[in-house]
Amino acid sequence: MGTPQAEFHVDVDLVAALLRDQHPDLADLPLRVVANGWDNVIVRAGEHLAVRLPRRAAAAELVEHEQRWLPSIAARVGAVAPVPEPVRTGRPALGYPWAWSVVPWLPGRPAGEHPQGERVAGDIAAFLGRLHVPAPADAPVNPVRAVPLAARSEAVRTRLATADVPRAVEAAALWRTAAAAPTYAGPPVWVHGDLHPFNLLVEPSPLGDRRLSAVVDFGDVTAGDPAVDLATRWLTLDGAGRRTFAELVAADDATWSRARGWAVAVASALATTDDDAFRTVAARALDAVLDD
Repeated sequence: MGTPQAEFHVDVDLVAALLRDQHPDLADLPLRVVANGWDNVIVRAGEHLAVRLPRRAAAAELVEHEQRWLPSIAARVGAVAPVPEPVRTGRPALGYPWAWSVVPWLPGRPAGEHPQGERVAGDIAAFLGRLHVPAPADAPVNPVRAVPLAARSEAVRTRLATADVPRAVEAAALWRTAAAAPTYAGPPVWVHGDLHPFNLLVEPSPLGDRRLSAVVDFGDVTAGDPAVDLATRWLTLDGAGRRTFAELVAADDATWSRARGWAVAVASALATTDDDAFRTVAARALDAVLDD
């Protein structure tokens, strides 16, 4: 599964023009494209800022969710790790059709480069402890995240039927068990929704290990079952980290069963991309969730 085709070409010239039009005090910053992802293009602006612009219509509403909700989320979780709370917002202009954001450039390297240990596990547990609180009634609705697993069965089974997913037969059995677990009956809580290790940044700590330095890409932020975020236990962490995370997170057996199902769902999606790093994480995560 390749990266979706861009519906609007975003480049440095466009970003420079938008900044001159709407934020002229930033227009002279040096600009360079640093990521051209599934939904958004990220352009670094000087040393301390980045511009985040949707590259297709499906992402446009997600950027608006970030602009609306990240300030209050940042106030809640910022003591553990920063998030890309917009410092400026942009409107459609100069032919560009969607809202866009100027965000801080956050430090660190993607956690997916290496399995993460106990320090990062503790940081993620603390972050989620602050995030997973009851959400307001007008929180964004995401039809594919934090929903009952049965709602995702067709998509997951389709991926598991391909040759791209390692250990697919075992993963399918685990998925069936997870989908049969009791559904979440608590109040809908804030969830990140896409807490795979390439949305977690880490950096060296003074103790010589790594610590969580930022959590990024809140486009899938929604309210619902916290199990979708707890899947990061297998997606991100090594064996010691997984044990620490499980000790620190207060979750019952049904929640952990659903979290295992979400780990299979996310890992199978990563396995069917054309990104080598994503596929490496997918194989590692499937081994972890099936062998623990």
